[in-house]
Formats: sequence, structure tokens, C-alpha cells
Amino acid sequence: MPTMNLLQAINNALDIAMAEDEKVICFGEDVGIFGGVFRATSNLQGKYGRARCFNTPLVEQGIIGFANGLAAQGSVPVAEIQFADYIFPAFDQIVNEAAKFRYRSGDLFNVGGLTIRTPYGGGIHGGLYHSQSPEAYFAHTPGVKIVVPRNPYQAKGLLLAAIRDADPVIFFEPKRLYRASVGEVPEEDYQLPIGEAEVLKEGTDITLVGWGAQMEVIDKAVALAEEAGFSCEVIDLRSISPWDTETVVESVLKTGRLLITHEAPLTGGFAGEIAATIQERCFLYLESPIARVTGLDTPFPLSLEKEYMPDHLKIFEAIRQSVEF
Repeated sequence: MPTMNLLQAINNALDIAMAEDEKVICFGEDVGIFGGVFRATSNLQGKYGRARCFNTPLVEQGIIGFANGLAAQGSVPVAEIQFADYIFPAFDQIVNEAAKFRYRSGDLFNVGGLTIRTPYGGGIHGGLYHSQSPEAYFAHTPGVKIVVPRNPYQAKGLLLAAIRDADPVIFFEPKRLYRASVGEVPEEDYQLPIGEAEVLKEGTDITLVGWGAQMEVIDKAVALAEEAGFSCEVIDLRSISPWDTETVVESVLKTGRLLITHEAPLTGGFAGEIAATIQERCFLYLESPIARVTGLDTPFPLSLEKEYMPDHLKIFEAIRQSVEF
């Protein structure tokens, strides 16, 4: 298998989707001949023409409104929001239009062919406007799916699944892994299931749950935990909406402990939803309080980014406290 970084895997998935179905259209700010600010759409305009890969004005609400219209008419739009921090001007178009389109029409119309790609998260010294993790805002909205890959193999398989899914999908791409995450990726077309978590490592003392770039951080924390004699089970959620409740429940019933980590702030973060569900399902099996290791309840700082990020040392300390409770 060829080796790709996460950006190349995304580009490869878009190439395959566009080659297979002429209804697939890619657009967004600077995605045309420039290939996007991170080059995720490189060479697509040259290969498929300006009618199928093109630049839009710098107006996120307009990008998603336009995408909704295309999807409602049978096209398969893949709209890029250049940074997830700038998805908020399009919030109304996503939560009040895309997510409710099928419901409000009684299934006469839908925008199920819509995929919204956007790079998210910290770790690139981007400061408060280029580092946010807004996935929890959209998890509150029935009717839209949320997917977050952790590596190139997942990025390709999950993006192809998202583009072909019957529901609108927001595809959050951990931008600090764009070139840092490298791995073998099949050249052929393949899909990974949306809504199905992956158990990366089995253990007996504690269950660790995360998604996206935090999985790399979890790996470092687990290495420290194992040196200290703690056995960790690791789950990559992969999808925030829907999330794989049963896989997490089954794991916690075995380990009796749960730690959830994400970059977004603590209050209102998706870890709170997971924690509430698990205590309902696993209360009598819990050996310690459910732990959350997250970003801080503050705007994302520039000079104090390292202090803000939920790193492997914070996770290791939370593992130790949980197991020794």
C-alpha cells in the first residue's frame, strides 16, 4: 500500500468520489487552482474543471446556503469551510436548514448528499480564531452527522462514507495532523462505517475515549500508564453524532472506569454527554468518578497554548487518580 499523510488521503478520497460520480462538486474559499489553504483540494480543478471544483466568495453562510440548494436539487456538494472557527456564520444554514430539511418536508425533499469539510483544533499556534473545536455545538442538532478521523486511513474511508451517506455530514479534520500523521492507505475505493467506534487497545483497569488528534495524545499517556502498571482500554469514537454508545458501555462494564478527553472546553463539551450516558448505563459498575480531561473554559490562548491543551501528562495524572481512587 502507498504511504500518505492525512491531507493526501483526503485529496485521494475527493478524487475517487469525483471520478465515480459527476454530481460530486467541491467548492469553498481558495479551493480551486490554489488547492485550498492546506492544499487538500490540490489538482482537482485541473482534473475535473472549474464547474466541479471552484472558489467561492468569503462568506460561510453563503457557502452552506449554496450547498443546501445544490444538495436539494440532487447534486453531491462537498463544501469546505476554511477553518472550523469560521463555521459559525453558517450555523443557521446548518442547524436550521441542512439538519431539518428532510424533517420539515415530510421526506419530500432532503439535502442528504451534503458534506461539509473543515479543519479544526489546536496545536498549530493559531490563536483564538484558528484553533477551536466546535463539534459539540453541532452534536446538539438532530439531523446532521459529525465525523472526526484520527489518521490517513480513517480520513479516506470515512470521507468517502460521508460523501455517500444519506444524511448531511460535518467532517472535522484535525489540522495539526494534516502532515504529521502518515500511514499506509489503500489505493482502491473503500469506506469505513459512520457511527461505529474502534477499540484500538484492550485493557482491564480503565477505558479511555477520544477522537481526532487526541488519540495520538492518548497513546502517549497510555505508554506512561503502562510503565506505572495500569492496563488501559482505548476507544476512538470516530463519530460524535451518532456516537457508538454500546461499544463504550461494554468497555466500561469491563473496566469499571472511564476517562474522556477532547480539546474543546470542559463546560458543554461532548465528554459531558458521554459521561451522563455511561453513568446511567453503568452506575453500579463504576469504581471511580468518570474523568474528563479537556481544554479550558477560556478563549483559546496563543502564548499559553501548551498550558491550554489536554496533553499526555494531564491524561496520565487523571488515569492514576482514577485507578487509585
